[in-house]
Amino acid sequence: MCGIIGILSTTKKDVGLYIYDALTIIQHRGQDAAGIATASKGRFYMRKGNGLVRNVFRTKHMGKLIGDMGIGHIRYPTAGSSSEAEAQPFYVNSPYGIAFAHNGNLTNAKVLAQEIFEQDLRHLNTNSDSEILLNILASEIAEEQKRRINENDIFKAVTKLHQRVKGAYAAIGMIPGFGIFGFRDPNGIRPLILGERTTKDGTKYMLTSESVALTALGYKIIRDIEPGEAIVIDRKGQVHSMQCASNPRLSPCIFEFVYFARPDSIIDNISVYKSRLRMGEKLANKIKSKWPDEKIDVVIPIPDTSRTAALQLANALEVKYREGFIKNRYIARTFIMPGQKQRKKSVRQKLSAIELEFKDKNVLLVDDSIVRGTTSKEIVQMARSSGAKKVFFASAAPPVRYPNVYGIDMASKNEFIAHEKSTDEVCEAIGSDKLIYQNLDDLIWSVQQGNPKIETFDCSCFDGNYLTKDIDKPYLDNLEAERSDKAKEDAITNESSELIYNDAD
Repeated sequence: MCGIIGILSTTKKDVGLYIYDALTIIQHRGQDAAGIATASKGRFYMRKGNGLVRNVFRTKHMGKLIGDMGIGHIRYPTAGSSSEAEAQPFYVNSPYGIAFAHNGNLTNAKVLAQEIFEQDLRHLNTNSDSEILLNILASEIAEEQKRRINENDIFKAVTKLHQRVKGAYAAIGMIPGFGIFGFRDPNGIRPLILGERTTKDGTKYMLTSESVALTALGYKIIRDIEPGEAIVIDRKGQVHSMQCASNPRLSPCIFEFVYFARPDSIIDNISVYKSRLRMGEKLANKIKSKWPDEKIDVVIPIPDTSRTAALQLANALEVKYREGFIKNRYIARTFIMPGQKQRKKSVRQKLSAIELEFKDKNVLLVDDSIVRGTTSKEIVQMARSSGAKKVFFASAAPPVRYPNVYGIDMASKNEFIAHEKSTDEVCEAIGSDKLIYQNLDDLIWSVQQGNPKIETFDCSCFDGNYLTKDIDKPYLDNLEAERSDKAKEDAITNESSELIYNDAD
């Protein structure tokens, strides 16, 4: 999962600082790397590197990121490596010069990489599927062989791109002297939203992954980009759009609502906050049905994502809600850390228990989901060490049993604690007295109520149903070999240094 930002201003003022601010707002979507590219008078200005936004960019860097248009990216690696060379935005000089940022994952990346070399006669410098997507787009634009580009050339290229590319992708690009553009895959798995801010000096437009980046910077939400749609905002501030897919169908990733997105975001007209309230309500109903005789003294969320669901669950059960864990906000999100050892080490660094909320009580711990079980097991142990009589555990999401191939780092099924395990076996593995999962139908209902027009969601990590219909066992086996924790640890150990263009620190 990554976060993307694109801003075009008709005020002729530099946009670099606004992109920086927007990236910090969606930092939760990726903590591995960050980058910004701007354009002014036909030239690109770029800064990118590994680390949080605040670590990559200093005052001296921001002063050099001039221009009235720009794009930004924060990375959470799922394909490629953690090398600085994989940081985005990417850039190609032909045709016209294109800077590009992408959120998602291409499921036919290997086939496309071969095509790019043999048919398109283009060179790839990294293992990133984002670079593949950029070169596919650039190759299709180049087919027009025009001196000056217009919005129709972008639409034609994206139409052809949809025909070649499979997977999940929301992308933003920029061409100096022309404008910015964005597009979304035909299933709309990854989010992309448009907003504008009008002042007496002119109008600014923003394309981004989450609405919270718009509202926090004073932008008005215009609309979500439709699945398969491409949108172009030219230098004059004219907005052009076109449906570029033959059979688009909105099927957003349901894990955005479970975990990744901020609760104050709205994705595809669905409030993330309200969807999590409904998750808590549904989970409470299940607890009443399955555990009618179990005495629960207090409901405690595992911060931060589960708070909303846990609060509603406690209200529905008519049980006290308490904050039993205090989070160290200077520790990154453990789910998106690259290796199991690092995740395990960080749990106790991230959380500390308030003993008086646990001592001599039957405690219900609520989390948004259980993936590898590392955090869950450590937290159950912390609750017992703090004096809890019984520790119950509730997950606002169903068991994660299948790899996610569309941009979330759930590649290795053997690392899922629920893989080939029953609920009772998972309960024993994490050390809780009882464990309950949300039903998938209830999860879908909780999200769908926000926008009943959406008929399907990408729930592949829960049900193994892959929307692109191109995922088979050999693909999953290969993915597991490339992206398991063991593979990542080996890659970090063996990773060679690569030269990339960047300004000096």
